[in-house]
Amino acid sequence: MNFLLTEEEKMLQAAVREFVEREVKPRSRATDEAEEFDWEVWKGMTGLGLAGIGVDARYGGTPGTHRQMVQVIEEVSRGDAAASVSLLAHRSLAMETVLQFGNDKQKAKYIPGAVKGEKILAWALTEPGSGSDAAAMQTTAVKKGDHYVLNGSKMFITNGDIAEAVMVFATQDKSQRHKGVSAFIVDKGLEGFEAHKQSGKMGLRGSNTVELTFRDTPVPVGNRLGEEGKGFRYAMEILDSSRIIIAAQSVGIAQGAFESAVRYAQQRKTFGKPIGEHQAIQFMLADMATDIYASQAMTLHAATLKDQGLPYLQEASMAKLYASEACFRVASKAVQIYGGIGYFKESDVERYFRDSRVTSIYEGTSEIQRLVIARQILEQYK
Repeated sequence: MNFLLTEEEKMLQAAVREFVEREVKPRSRATDEAEEFDWEVWKGMTGLGLAGIGVDARYGGTPGTHRQMVQVIEEVSRGDAAASVSLLAHRSLAMETVLQFGNDKQKAKYIPGAVKGEKILAWALTEPGSGSDAAAMQTTAVKKGDHYVLNGSKMFITNGDIAEAVMVFATQDKSQRHKGVSAFIVDKGLEGFEAHKQSGKMGLRGSNTVELTFRDTPVPVGNRLGEEGKGFRYAMEILDSSRIIIAAQSVGIAQGAFESAVRYAQQRKTFGKPIGEHQAIQFMLADMATDIYASQAMTLHAATLKDQGLPYLQEASMAKLYASEACFRVASKAVQIYGGIGYFKESDVERYFRDSRVTSIYEGTSEIQRLVIARQILEQYK
């Protein structure tokens, strides 16, 4: 897919790939088995400037595009998807929310440290009783004088208990559903604000995932993001663009599994020749490569539309839908090519397979993407 990239994008891709090969891949298995966030990889990613791409220079960032973030996440995911989800939750969800909807004071307070990686940020929308139906959230925010009082809980929150601040969405009026939701920056250490680690994940085990609880947690009025009642719209806008990033993560996982399967097919011999010379294996490799090619093209196209300020909602959902489901198909075939050894942890493809499964669930399930796409189609043909 290099012919689709600019020279600047190729240079970024090469730099991130070299870092991933040197620092990320060698640590990925141990991180997965320990189910612990890798601070050294985090320092490496942020030290390389990956959290500052597309951020204004006055906050310590560098010029950049959505296409460049696609390259970054794809390459990091190729080495370790857990590292990529920690980065994308920080940059594409939490930081982006402050950048788009925060005021100058909020940006000055949170963005410089976030760019450097000194302040990790998290983003909290999902609740135990509201996944795809985000407007049904039960976490409440009641205004009392110069602060809001938050009560409720959020779950499956990446970076949740290592974050200095969390972007939290809470309702001020349940009867208003999405129109009653507001967004808040909740700082670590506030009274009644606790994080509880959620262990036992199938994949992405090296990322930090927690349940957050709020018990009469006081949040200053100055920590509200944007206008009251606009929080749900803010969240949906952030998810629209972040779907492209999840598509890129899916491409990276698939690429990692594919490359591992190709190498194995060239080395492993059966019936006197490498298994890659058997037609059954060749057909699988051909299907895998085709899935990756289509996923990359769709993802870059959606990112290009966003960078050019053109409508991209349908294309982003298509990219996320196709790339995430293709990712699982590719990882599954990689395990099949490895055979029995692919079922054990000593093979990288076992981890890629586990990591691949969540991509069609989080940040909008495949079913939600199909709804979004269908609604766009029906609107176009009115």
